[in-house]
Amino acid sequence: MGGGPQSVRQLSGRSLALIILAALVVGYLLGSIPFGLLLTRAAGLGDVRSIGSGNIGATNVLRTGHKGLAAATLLLDMFKGTVAVLLANHFFGMEAAMAAGFGAFIGHIFPVWLGFKGGKGVATYLGVLLGFGLNPALVFAVVWIAMALMFRFSSLAALSAAIIVPVSLFYMGMPMVALMFGVMSVIVFWKHRANIQRLAAGTESKIGSKG
Repeated sequence: MGGGPQSVRQLSGRSLALIILAALVVGYLLGSIPFGLLLTRAAGLGDVRSIGSGNIGATNVLRTGHKGLAAATLLLDMFKGTVAVLLANHFFGMEAAMAAGFGAFIGHIFPVWLGFKGGKGVATYLGVLLGFGLNPALVFAVVWIAMALMFRFSSLAALSAAIIVPVSLFYMGMPMVALMFGVMSVIVFWKHRANIQRLAAGTESKIGSKG
């Protein structure tokens, strides 16, 4: 992933800090758009937070029985992360791209519009990852699909992918991005703590089960 027309490394310390902050804020605002909630309300299905896990993400939207809405939620939640990374990288380079991507991820999980109670971040995590390259995103996708097919637990698939991704990024020669995704993976695990408890107890809902 290349730098933008003017790398932030060429700027003064103050300008660098302002650009990083601006990228973080813009990324956060993009990430905080609650597509799952907006789409289900527009479809006349009410508040998706009232069913299943109470989450606004694609897995919970799928529990409404509307696969098309779930797919749309997944894609939109992904691409808001991708757009944040690509725009920041295009204009200001890798450092800004990392800030924007992290901001988008945090925005999805803690959206100001919903009292800082958002999704679990998996789709946006993948979208941010895609912004840094197709190969890292393919690693996530392969691990997620394999685990989902074997066990049919979305949470287990996501957690497995979140373990592999930072390691893969490190071996792909992106140590700073790997570090950022390591932090993001820790947050993903923290957001899935209830799922982990249900997995251990054998009560976790499988993919496709309705709320």
